[in-house]
Amino acid sequence: MNTVIAFIFMFGLLVFIHEFGHLIFAKRAGMLAREFAIGFGPKIFSFTKNETVYTIRLLPIGGYVRVAGEDPEIIELKPGHHIGLEFNDKGKVNKIIVNNKSKHPNARVIEVEHSDLDHDLRIQGYEIDEEDQRLSFDVDPKAMFVMDERETQIAPYDRQFASKSVGKRGMQLFAGPMMNFLLAIFIFIILGLVQGVPAERALVDGIQPNSPAEEAGLQANDEIIQIEGNSISTWDEFTTIVQDSPGEELSITIQRNGETETLSVIPKEIETQGVTIGQVGVQRAFEKSYAKTFQYGFVQTFDTTKLILTNLGMLVTGQVSIEMLSGPVGIYDATDQVVQTGFMNFLMWTAILSINLGIINLVPLPALDGGRLLFVGLEAIRGKPIDPQKEGIVHFVGFALLMLLMIVVTWNDIQRLFL
Repeated sequence: MNTVIAFIFMFGLLVFIHEFGHLIFAKRAGMLAREFAIGFGPKIFSFTKNETVYTIRLLPIGGYVRVAGEDPEIIELKPGHHIGLEFNDKGKVNKIIVNNKSKHPNARVIEVEHSDLDHDLRIQGYEIDEEDQRLSFDVDPKAMFVMDERETQIAPYDRQFASKSVGKRGMQLFAGPMMNFLLAIFIFIILGLVQGVPAERALVDGIQPNSPAEEAGLQANDEIIQIEGNSISTWDEFTTIVQDSPGEELSITIQRNGETETLSVIPKEIETQGVTIGQVGVQRAFEKSYAKTFQYGFVQTFDTTKLILTNLGMLVTGQVSIEMLSGPVGIYDATDQVVQTGFMNFLMWTAILSINLGIINLVPLPALDGGRLLFVGLEAIRGKPIDPQKEGIVHFVGFALLMLLMIVVTWNDIQRLFL
């Protein structure tokens, strides 16, 4: 149950922060954000506030912010269409009744001759049975379509995604991944404030039971100052030598209680991603430093980003198999293992996944934020937008392929659980 709660919290937080970035910058740019959704599929819960419908959906595989103009509007008024009109106190149309007009006895029913709800915000037509009298009505910019008794706000062109500058559109698309990086920085800063920041010196905090370090006699608070006669001044230097020496006996000089002592340790051979590295089983010491804590948030985010990009590059070049990828099932299984090690490790895992989500969304593939940013960039270079229909087809195909990849990855995750 702890794992289920932790996973729901983590998934909800990562998706919420990502989509919140898209939402905030869409509203700042004056775009009409129709829906803010966590999950896909059937609605579980929804409410409307400030023009936007906020929904929680059944399938926990992501989320989205639906901005007017990003997909074709579902309602189009054509000549000959009979509609009902309701008006506000300024005499402008504020409701357009598309069907079930009998349920709106106060609506004025007309036959549409012409309508422009993008630019002029005007509907022209005739009273039923009075075709000799041509009428024209101004439409409120926030008027509602009413179809099957469900209201949908119209989207004048200046509220649509395509009407905004390249910079505003690019920022709205980039804001989601940006928020994931900011969340990671914030979590790492919290970790730094609570448990301290990793000590720069090669200072040991704890020893794993039955590890090579325990067998060699290493203890907590030992500071490693030399390996094989070479001076060690940082933890990174120590771990690099250990990882590069699997199965080799190393002479380690430590400082303990003001005195030096020499020990011998043989790093255990560990295989990770097809590479054998050495490991001795020691934990790095932490120190309290408010000045270093904020630096730690940015440095840790940068280092994690670099590591994920390296692994992504290995996947692209074929050095890492697609079978190494994990979907929701694999992430849940990994979260289960992390939760058992403590809340602090769970927070760090959340930060790492947040960075991973930000990076993956910036990959220039169709349907992802990076793919859409690519089209915005091409528009900036060409000086004119790509044909919306062609771009839509590319994103649709890309989304279908991503869903196929998700199915393959999830199947691999399920198989690994039973191996």
